[in-house]
Order: sequence, then structure tokens, then C-alpha cells
Amino acid sequence: MPAIPSPSPPPLPPLFRCRLRPPSVLLTTHCIYRPEPPSNAAVGGGSFFPGAIGASRADWQSSCAILASKVAVSQQQDHHHDQHLPDDASPPATGDSEQIHDEEVPAMVVNGHKASDGSGSLDLVPVGNTGSNLLPRPLTIADLSPAPMHGSQLRVAYQGVPGAYSEAAAGKAYPGCEAIPCDQFEVAFQAVELWIADRAVLPVENSLGGSIHRNYDLLLRHRLHIVGEVQLPVHHCLLALPGVRREYLTRVISHPQALAQCELTLTKMGLNVVREAVDDTAGAAEYVAAHGLQDTAAIASARAAHLYGLEVLADGIQDDSSNVTRFVMLAREPIIPRTDRPFKTSIVFAHDREGTSVLFKVLSAFAFRDISLTKIESRPHRGRPIRVVDDANLGGTAKHFEYMFYVDFEASMADVRAQNALAEIQEFTSFLRS
Repeated sequence: MPAIPSPSPPPLPPLFRCRLRPPSVLLTTHCIYRPEPPSNAAVGGGSFFPGAIGASRADWQSSCAILASKVAVSQQQDHHHDQHLPDDASPPATGDSEQIHDEEVPAMVVNGHKASDGSGSLDLVPVGNTGSNLLPRPLTIADLSPAPMHGSQLRVAYQGVPGAYSEAAAGKAYPGCEAIPCDQFEVAFQAVELWIADRAVLPVENSLGGSIHRNYDLLLRHRLHIVGEVQLPVHHCLLALPGVRREYLTRVISHPQALAQCELTLTKMGLNVVREAVDDTAGAAEYVAAHGLQDTAAIASARAAHLYGLEVLADGIQDDSSNVTRFVMLAREPIIPRTDRPFKTSIVFAHDREGTSVLFKVLSAFAFRDISLTKIESRPHRGRPIRVVDDANLGGTAKHFEYMFYVDFEASMADVRAQNALAEIQEFTSFLRS
């Protein structure tokens, strides 16, 4: 059977006219398509594409694709027909031909391409058990608000060196994370803001030493968001170089908080030594080891002793066994507030009115709505520390300190009670930030 020759497409008419600006004019080239009316000579055909459907370029491309498919099918049928005929056989009758086609159905062809699986199916995406696995999974609320303990791949900044309690808090907040040490609290904030770290875990309160005011000030200065908190029991140890005895010590170094938390115990131990403050507990242990100080001990964790090759002279030297530090987890973006689990919200506000009535009104806004407060902290207003007030009783003026108030309360911002409370507070405060 002779092969069907592929029809050559008719010459394209000048339907696509491009208007070009002179080279001196730097403008974008515009292409304008000018369709022309179809011819009335052929039904369903165009004046430039005889026998095609329609007169547009898209119609011409569709006609070419259909024609190419017909040619491919014809060639495949001829090849299939020749394989079933012996060399000396004559072409079968019509009934025989239909029987042969019933035995083996040739693969379907679309635009000259056979189905990849040979099944004759024209589905672009296979329909079956595997089809649903190829579709993307819809996002859920859990994707937008990750669980607090998720950070297996996160880089978490903390203040101190390896062995610090903040490192342990970072590992507790985000198990399996990559902890990034920072020499200052300020650096930990900036590490998150500059995308060097994904999170920061910083202390804000200790059960013995009280609030870490430096971090409260930095929370107001930087635009990071509190996305969680973690509490870490603190277990202090007295560390020194191997072989050093207590009576040889003349100095003890550590973080100011650690020195304050162990003051009574050091006195009871009979250590008449100088207390010297350094940046962090693990840094004190590193300093003793790096300089080979025979007369100096450090107050730090047992992990710090292991990391820097020191010996534990006394274990558990904190004045109170229930010594716990509260850390906050900071991120660039806030988490989405929800009501299906317990939430804690932190706000800071200031007021420019006289007296203490504003603070009372703020507390009343929470009390009337049965919202529990877990923390209230005041810090001097750094931008305006002094407020001058005319006092007729004193016959002159009086100067008062201006304060910023930090409040933590147990409610989510998605809770209507919290929304109404903040709306009321905003009416009589000059500054409010959540």
C-alpha cells in the first residue's frame, strides 16, 4: 500500500504585521494581529486555509495537528496490517480486517504522538490509585502556625558560649536545632533580624534573681515577635582546674545572676573569695580553662565542666533548689493566634496622664473580663524618663519618672475578650504594642 504523502501546508498569508520603530527610538516592539474575514467559497474554511476550520492561526494549528494524527494512525494501521499478512497472501476481506483489529487495538495517537503506556488512553494524568498522589496537598492551619516544638532544621541564636544555660534552653525549645552562640543579647536579636538565625531563645526572668531588664529593653527596641516560652531548671556547679582545692581559691567568676543565686551557699562553704561578674556562666568556665587559672573558680553547668575540661568542686550550689529561668522564643513573624489551645500574650504600653489611675484602668480591663495576668513589669521610659507636673499643693512643679509597662496575660488575640480589653486600653494609653 503506497504511503500517504504528508501534505505541505499552504503558504502563510501576511496576517501578522509587526510595526517597528526607528532604531533611534528606544520603544518596545509591538506585534499586531489583523484577522481577515473567512471566505464564503468553502463552508467551514477560511480564505487562506482551504479546508481548515476557521481562519485564525490557532484554527490552522489545530487543523495541522488533526491532519498529522490522521497520517500517523494510517501509517500505524498499515504497519500493523502488514505484520499480520504472509508474504504470499492477498489483502483480507473486510470481515477479516475487522477481526484482526479486534484482536489487538493499536495505541491511540494525539498530534502524532502515541500514548506513553500503550493502553490507548488519552488521559494526560493517569486515572487510578496513583493519580491522587500527584496532586498538591491543600494547606491547613497547622502549616501556617507550626507547633512550638518543631525546629529540627532551625538555626537558633542564644547568648553565651557552648555550655551556657541558654544553649540548653534553645535545645529544649527546638530539639535538634543548630544552636548559634552570640556574645551579647543584642547580637542574638540582630542575628534573627538579618536572617542569620531563624529563632532566638533569650532569658527574661529567673525565680531567684528576678527579671533580666536588658532583654525587656531590647524587646521594645527590636521588631521581633514572641512565639513561645520555655522554662529551664538551673543547676549551678563550682568548677575549677583539675587538682585545685577549695582553700586555694581567691576568686569566683560567673554571670551576675549566677553569683547572686549562689551568694549564701558560697558564704556557708567558708569561701572568702572575690566575686567577679562576667558575661555568662559558660564563658567564665572557658576563661578559667583557657588561662589556666589555679586560684579562680567558675559557677557554671556540669556540661560546661565537661566541654572545657574542668573539675566539679561542688554540685548544686544555688541558694534555692527550685531555681528556674524563663526564656522567650523570638521570631521575625508572629504566629497566628488560635483559641483551640492555651495562649499567652505580651503587651507593652505607656501613658502620658497624671496619677496612677491609668494603670488601675488597664488592670481593670483585664479583671472585668476574667483574664488572668501572669506578669507585670515596669521600666523607665528611655525616650522621656522625667515628667514635670505642676502641683498647686507644693506651690511649684514636681518631677515624676515615666514608665513603660510590660504585661503578660493568659488569652489569645483571637479571643474576643482580649480584643475588647485591648480596645478599651487603647483609649487611655499613649502607646500600646502587642
